[in-house]
Amino acid sequence: MPRSSPIRPANEPSQPWRSFLQALDGQLDIACNLHCLGGFVVTQLYGIGRETSDIDFLAVVPRSSYEKIESTGGINSALHGKYGVYVQRVTIATYPENYAARLVRMFPAAPWQHLRLFALEAHDLALSKLERNNSRDREDVRGLAKGGHLDAKVLNERYQGELRPNFIANEKRHDLTLELWLEMCWPELARN
Repeated sequence: MPRSSPIRPANEPSQPWRSFLQALDGQLDIACNLHCLGGFVVTQLYGIGRETSDIDFLAVVPRSSYEKIESTGGINSALHGKYGVYVQRVTIATYPENYAARLVRMFPAAPWQHLRLFALEAHDLALSKLERNNSRDREDVRGLAKGGHLDAKVLNERYQGELRPNFIANEKRHDLTLELWLEMCWPELARN
């Protein structure tokens, strides 16, 4: 199976994220592993240039942990006020079944004591945007493809095998969205 192009190695995120995450880590007293998706991953791990002010994460940590993370670093928290960025638990998201087996560790050399960030692999990240499919989602997918992080065959296989079977409605609409994405990112495939 083709692999994503190499990800830029980064020991720590850029500012203001570096200071924000260091302060957040300093207020935690137990290990917290966050499965991150969205614009933070697109920009900080995959190097796609765009603005984002939040870290979206899936609620896979113990409830007490994500409640602490949200109260400490969530929207309208003191850290949000100080750094202008925040963390946000995603309560409704659709992503491939086996995404956890493909998570990518973000900033493994960061000096945090309690906080560990894991990102959705590029194909899983793209597919997490398929159901919403707004203009920013399409630009993120286009950027991931242009940056060499996506392979059309892998994206289609993962959609068919791990995402589509879990939709409870609108399968044809999602099929069409994927088809349009494939044409948008790989127009040469559409001509063949």
